[in-house]
Amino acid sequence: MAETGHIPVLLPEVMEALGAGRGGLRVLDATFGGGGHTRAVLERGNSVVALDCDPEAAARAESVAAAFPERFSFRGVNFEALDEVSEGPFDAVLFDLGLSSYHYDTAERGFSFRHEGPLDMRLDPRAGMTAAEFLEKADRRELIRAVRQYGEEPSWRRVVDAVVAARGTEALRTTRAFADLVAEALPRRPGPPPRIHPATRVFQGIRIAVNRELEVIETALPKAFAALGPGGRMVVISFHSLEDRIVKRFFRRVAGMPEHSRDSAPQQSRTVSARLLNRRPVTPPDSETATNPRARSAKLRALEKRTD
Repeated sequence: MAETGHIPVLLPEVMEALGAGRGGLRVLDATFGGGGHTRAVLERGNSVVALDCDPEAAARAESVAAAFPERFSFRGVNFEALDEVSEGPFDAVLFDLGLSSYHYDTAERGFSFRHEGPLDMRLDPRAGMTAAEFLEKADRRELIRAVRQYGEEPSWRRVVDAVVAARGTEALRTTRAFADLVAEALPRRPGPPPRIHPATRVFQGIRIAVNRELEVIETALPKAFAALGPGGRMVVISFHSLEDRIVKRFFRRVAGMPEHSRDSAPQQSRTVSARLLNRRPVTPPDSETATNPRARSAKLRALEKRTD
């Protein structure tokens, strides 16, 4: 995996959940990213169709195509367009919803305040508005949704007020300037410095808003399930509670189970189209998080489509 430059999360667990060790499977990797999961699936004798809207991912896919020319193909599209892939039905579909290391480590992409760069955050830099443009143009309702709902920032009012006041200045144009603005807006808390940077939640919320991430997941999951053949498996790795909630509810819905504590629909009205392979999400072992801290919030859920 070293040649990909990206450490695939929960790799043994993903291979087991997909059933990749059997070989001969047709797998859809909806989130190619650094290519680590795809390469591992291919090395076990399977074929893969991979999707990713990031043009840099397309360049990384070239080495995989060279190594597995007969069993690998790449499509430069967002997984929202999954239903346009004609190679199905598939024996397995994989979603790794986290950003790849390349996104965080490339300053020009603007995802991280660890590097100074333009405040971009787009998964596909060829389309849509940048994070800087979103902060300048979004109305207050949209800003509140991004910071409060998507970022889950308790002091969201302070952040939204600071953003509106900073419009037209340099504070909304680069990663570090924006991170400093957020840190300055948030209340000082007594005691030692927080473990995570004060702007972490806000960066997450803005990124989700810019890329419509939750909306895209909600659209793609039913399409992926429809693309599975009988007995096919879907495996999803999420990295924060908002993603995991969407995945959990969809999985429970197709398994004919109540989606949440307030779901009181009668059992006879439910359709059982799949079975859950794990009732509780699989999380990384301590040995993995010690070597790859970015894996610490990962949760894996898997299901198998009914054969009848």
